Amino acid sequence: MTATTKTFLFDSSQIKFERIAGTLQSPEAVTLSHSDVENMLQAQGRELMRVLFQDHLNLRTVCESGIEGIVDAQGVPRKTIERNKKRTLTTVFGDLDDRRIAYRRCGLFTNIHPADAVLNLPDKQYSFGLRRLAAIESTRGSFEDAIEVAALTRTTEVHLGKRQLEEQVLLAAADFNSFYTITSRPKYEPGDVLVITADGKGINMRTEALRDATAKAAQSTKPATRLVKGQKCNGKRMAEVGGVYYATPVTRTPGDILNTSDNASGKGKDGPVAKDKWLTASVVENAATVVSDIFNEAERRYPDHALTWVVLVEGNIHQLNCIKTQAKARKVKVNIVIDFIHMLEYVWKAAHSFYKENDPAAEAWVAEKALAILCGRAGIVAAAIKRKATCLHLDRGKREAAETCNKYLLNKIPYLKYHIALKRPCHN
Repeated sequence: MTATTKTFLFDSSQIKFERIAGTLQSPEAVTLSHSDVENMLQAQGRELMRVLFQDHLNLRTVCESGIEGIVDAQGVPRKTIERNKKRTLTTVFGDLDDRRIAYRRCGLFTNIHPADAVLNLPDKQYSFGLRRLAAIESTRGSFEDAIEVAALTRTTEVHLGKRQLEEQVLLAAADFNSFYTITSRPKYEPGDVLVITADGKGINMRTEALRDATAKAAQSTKPATRLVKGQKCNGKRMAEVGGVYYATPVTRTPGDILNTSDNASGKGKDGPVAKDKWLTASVVENAATVVSDIFNEAERRYPDHALTWVVLVEGNIHQLNCIKTQAKARKVKVNIVIDFIHMLEYVWKAAHSFYKENDPAAEAWVAEKALAILCGRAGIVAAAIKRKATCLHLDRGKREAAETCNKYLLNKIPYLKYHIALKRPCHN
């Protein structure tokens, strides 16, 4: 193909560009405000991009030549050639006509299009770029919001219905698991630890999407005029979230975690940084299945178990049992640590048994107890909290949070050895 022919194929986009340039040079354009020019270029610029894309596809159509000896995946030859076989490709710029050679065989309903593979076209009508944009916008809220707020229409010339938008989001996530499967094993530095983390998160669901037990509880719940603080009303489904990553341990002191008087700088030492993070989450699979998937990834990264394994969790009993079961089945030693922030929430709730909300004394009390726990004195703190509640003669309702914190700290002592974890990458 000559250079002249190629130039001719881009006449449409050249004409479109000259029209836009001509409009900007016109006397009328000089009187426009910057926002008017901006809006005009946004609309006409997208159309120019669409025409350029179409001209490029037309060039590919002209350049494509037939291939001898085409066979399908089953080894069946495709000898019949049909040129200019059309398909519509919807991109972020708008609809395009893609014409290419189809290789056919009598009696078979599917054709082979080698040019589709070269372009890495999706099976469906919508482009990968549009699919990615749909996934991003839908995560900002509901599918209706992504459409009604015109999140896609603002940046594209495409108008998707709710069903089409949902389909694109599902397709965008379809390769998630296979992507992680084919990803090469990340490398770690000498002295790194392998960190496993798991957490549960309640997600508001439609009634028809609740698990059977929760749905029955929701139906039996009497409607209230107003939900009180913290009331869930059986409308959530628990999603299990997990991750695996490498981290280089950093030796620190309790004062590095909490700003204390012995920390002159007022700023603690920075902690470890997660490297090569792998994440997973499911609202469909139960915690045991997700924890198994997390251990699968951990073993894929380091199958001989020689690296130190640290498990960071929130402390849910079922979750801990799942982790212990997996560790025992795989014969791997794990060092379980409860997330400090999660533990701290229990201490804060206990503080509200003794102090009013927003009382500065409550913050000082929590800091004192948290620092003691970081120093390895969780059992002493648990006893002090119970003793304080008894000495103040709190009624049952007032001391409930304090009792809960006391039991939590006593039950989780094996996983609250922060003083050891801060000094070295693991603890027993």
